[in-house]
Amino acid sequence: MTNSTYVIGLDYGTDSVRAVIVDTSNGAEVASAVHYYQRWKEGQFCDPPLNQFRQHPLDYIEGLENTIKTALADAPNGTGEAVKGIAVDTTGSTPVAVDETGTPLALTAGFEDNPNAMFILWKDHTGIKEAVEINELCSQWEVDYTKYEGGIYSSEWFWAKILRTIRVDETVRAKAHSWVEHCDWIPFLLTGGEKVVHMKRSRCAAGHKALWHEDFDGLPPNDFFVKLDPLLDGVRDRLYQDTYTSDVPAGQLSAEWAERLGLSTDVVVGVGAFDAHMGAVGGELEPFFLSKVMGTSTCDMLVAPMQEVGDKLIRGICGQVDGSIIPGMMGLEAGQSAFGDVYAWFKKVLAWPLEQVLSESKLIDDEVKAELIAESLDALIPKLTAEAEKLDPGASGVVALDWLNGRRTPDANQSLKGAIMGLNLGSDAPRIFRALVEATCFGARQIVERFQEEGIPIKGVIGLGGVAKKSPFIMQVMANVLNRPIKIARSEQTCALGAAMFAATAAGLYEDVSQAMEQMGAGFDAEYLPDPATAATYDQIYQQYQGFGTAIEKLS
Repeated sequence: MTNSTYVIGLDYGTDSVRAVIVDTSNGAEVASAVHYYQRWKEGQFCDPPLNQFRQHPLDYIEGLENTIKTALADAPNGTGEAVKGIAVDTTGSTPVAVDETGTPLALTAGFEDNPNAMFILWKDHTGIKEAVEINELCSQWEVDYTKYEGGIYSSEWFWAKILRTIRVDETVRAKAHSWVEHCDWIPFLLTGGEKVVHMKRSRCAAGHKALWHEDFDGLPPNDFFVKLDPLLDGVRDRLYQDTYTSDVPAGQLSAEWAERLGLSTDVVVGVGAFDAHMGAVGGELEPFFLSKVMGTSTCDMLVAPMQEVGDKLIRGICGQVDGSIIPGMMGLEAGQSAFGDVYAWFKKVLAWPLEQVLSESKLIDDEVKAELIAESLDALIPKLTAEAEKLDPGASGVVALDWLNGRRTPDANQSLKGAIMGLNLGSDAPRIFRALVEATCFGARQIVERFQEEGIPIKGVIGLGGVAKKSPFIMQVMANVLNRPIKIARSEQTCALGAAMFAATAAGLYEDVSQAMEQMGAGFDAEYLPDPATAATYDQIYQQYQGFGTAIEKLS
């Protein structure tokens, strides 16, 4: 092992993709670059009121090339020659229809502007009806295929999205040979894959989102899907039987992509996985520690020795899969459908007068208006945070529910809506903002309690992601609501760092990912401790949150 050996972690998030070049001897970041998806930024192919969120594969391809080339250009001379591996994490479940060559339909003639031919982003909930039908059939079938996925299938996941798409778009249905996850397609692209049948599929994606399990001999049988809807006849047989953990090579970099990126065809490309799963590895997850990746949503990851989980089925989570996070251990996933998105929604509400009224003002010129609006928007959340921080917990009487994008865990229900109670004429923006922050933390507490109720101890909490790094206020509220210390990972890019650890393992530089974690981990740089008095106050408000949620759910 020398300091001149590097790997690249490629992290596809909701809004952007980031490439990080990492020194394999110590995990130090050598260079990085970020690319924001242009079409997504412009709101193309999305319809938020309909819960439709689509991303064009060209955004992913452009981001792949731009970030890696930019990072290599910023790295010391000779770095490209010393890159030994690449691994990829993405959002999920984010599937797309492909032809026999594995090409997304949106990259083929006639489908360039068809949203149904594009990647269906994780937060797309257009398949709510289909998810309900999947759950109903699983409850009646001789085998409950949801039992390893918490017992409830979600509209955020693979089959609900496929079924909804082929029902509403006959052209996509006729052209789609198969369906692939974003985290499977990027490694396939990089390795020059020519037939989708040869694509190595992620254990993480298949096990947590697609009803795959070894006990089922892979995916559920074709007759199950035909019973669900005859339109699905044959789809299962054009998917996959085997899955792979992310320490396994997907192949080597193709000649085309080696030339485009300025790398060698000797570079090993690892099997992909979802961002939170690799992020948990980048954050040095320990057994029975809850790793919370906090961004637009949250993904809460936990690993446990196989023998300690045994045959236990954890109700209402997002799946339990052998090797989905750390190969050889049981990976368990939970999460919230909206976290940072809750704050972003409130910012958008408050920003409406700025963007719609101030923009039409005749008192100042257009350049000054644009600068003033931009300055105000940048200051909005920091100012709300500063004022909300001054308020005592519970003093305003405002209580909110964090279900603005439905509920992921516990007990997925994407049809649920957010709500606020206790408003009066004194309920100003900071008070409402604080209630929203508390709501997201109460949602996190429900996840912790569900694990414990199901016999899975929580020995510690690790905070990862943008919110964890950027908002001490939210993290302190979280520590008080959970009444637990929260350690914050030092790395700003734990998902990309985790991908780099898997890249080093797939390339044979480490025996296993645990060894890579030990050598390449960045450690922790902050810890939030609960205040006993505040925690006791939040116990009372949490009871109101639970009662409010029960009442709203009955009305839904």
